[in-house]
Amino acid sequence: MQKIFRTPICLDESILSARHARQALEMESCRVINIKAGRVGGLSEARAIHDICQKAGVPVWCGGMLETGVGRAANLALAALPGFTLPGDISATERYYMEDITQENFLLNPDSTITVPERPGLGVSINQPSLSKFTLDFLAVKPI
Repeated sequence: MQKIFRTPICLDESILSARHARQALEMESCRVINIKAGRVGGLSEARAIHDICQKAGVPVWCGGMLETGVGRAANLALAALPGFTLPGDISATERYYMEDITQENFLLNPDSTITVPERPGLGVSINQPSLSKFTLDFLAVKPI
């Protein structure tokens, strides 16, 4: 279908795995892919999709799904990879949360970007009182 349009088609919700991305590119179904780590099963699968697209020269962008600070930090880490050449839709903390579960709040810079945390891991720390406040249930698992 992409062959008949000059406007690039971006696949989003139909890409659930690296296999789907590879098949879409083999069928020449699109010229852009949106990667949402939460939709594809996590950062490893999101990275695999990124790698497939980068190898094929297909630009990607990172989509958000109203994540808390932990998920937002993961999206920022993903969006900082070299194949992410298109603007994403990662939002600032205060746009959706009056109180988040991370100590860090993500703010829009004057140029509408969000700074990627530079600390180890995802670069955020958990606000334990907030996490406790929003926890609905707790299960302690004992080792066998």
